Amino acid sequence: MQLKKLQSKSVEQLFEAILTLKSVEEAYIFFDDLCTVNEIQSMAQRLEVARMLRLGGTYTQIVGETSASTATISRVKRSLNYGNDGYQMTLERLGR
Repeated sequence: MQLKKLQSKSVEQLFEAILTLKSVEEAYIFFDDLCTVNEIQSMAQRLEVARMLRLGGTYTQIVGETSASTATISRVKRSLNYGNDGYQMTLERLGR
């Protein structure tokens, strides 16, 4: 895995903080303080794009349902094909 680009004490602290959250409500509270609404919506959109791509969705369908740009869809697709399988792992655990 090519995670060295992310590794730092502050990033590790952030991930550890996220892992302490015990509910969706706590996640809403934490991320509302941590991120802008647009940042949260962008991350949620990318996860939905990944889900749709895994299910065989076309770019046209995905744009229509998520309003994601084709650049965003391409970026997510590249991560699905050549990334660290983070989307795959997470979507499987969510049962989606």
